[in-house]
Amino acid sequence: MSAPSEGDLLGVAVDVPPGEAEGAGPAPSAGERTPADAASPHPAATAGPAAEPLTYASYLRLRDLLSLQHPRTSAHDELQFIIVHQVFELWFRLLAFELAAARDAIAAGTVPRARLLLRRASEVVKILISIFPVLETMRPASFLEFRAQLGGASGVQSHQFREIEFLAGARDARFLRLFRDDPEAQRTLERRLGEPSLWDAFVELLARAGHPVATRKEILETLVRIHQDPAQRDLDDLSEALLEFDSRFALWRTRHLLMVERMIGSRPGTGRQSLYQVAGDPEMPSGSVYLQGTLGKRFFPLIWESRTYVGK
Repeated sequence: MSAPSEGDLLGVAVDVPPGEAEGAGPAPSAGERTPADAASPHPAATAGPAAEPLTYASYLRLRDLLSLQHPRTSAHDELQFIIVHQVFELWFRLLAFELAAARDAIAAGTVPRARLLLRRASEVVKILISIFPVLETMRPASFLEFRAQLGGASGVQSHQFREIEFLAGARDARFLRLFRDDPEAQRTLERRLGEPSLWDAFVELLARAGHPVATRKEILETLVRIHQDPAQRDLDDLSEALLEFDSRFALWRTRHLLMVERMIGSRPGTGRQSLYQVAGDPEMPSGSVYLQGTLGKRFFPLIWESRTYVGK
């Protein structure tokens, strides 16, 4: 397994090529974050004596934040549509941050911290699920007032969503094709593909604890054994925390599908062309039909399968 790059010790999506020492190589381009960025104080905290005192608004950069909503039509519901999706992306950023930190905690053997971070990630997904009712206050006819203006823009193009999937262990390199015109996003996703996932870190932890994990069968037997052995409670609790996150995310997928069906029924989604890029298939389904095909996706399928054999 490849080791996490330096910037990932804090779970921050920074573009540090594997093996590159801090300070070596090219300077980050505009918009790229570095490990120092993640830890650095707000500019107001380091400015000279003439700087204005830090306030709630300046700390959160509210003026910038509230200037980022630009509806393309006069439709009343377009503003809430934009805000809801921006909020999703903010939570996705936190999810990627915490999942990377949880993976690193597992790799370091700090199981209690890993469980805490996974619990936080599960609570974030719970919040994401709770957002859908806000979108559902918009009637389908109201959505159609501005849907045509979205063109090919679609949630399938969210690189942070793919980063979350790659971190957890659901990795489909074909989705990199969506980001050929976004080098920063593509670099981030390529780096995630080259790093250990949450699942990789967990299996390696089991191996370091002396459990056989060389084959699929051995992993299943190990998962059943640690579940039934009180002396392995820490490892089993970590397994449960992974499963809880996976379960919450599966609920998010289901809730997302229901919202889409409520809004557009079985119409093709705006991401149809993007999905064609991924699959190279002009008949690739989009919209609710595509989402139905994702409902069975699991990050940790062997943990789910191990439940079949408990007590046997």
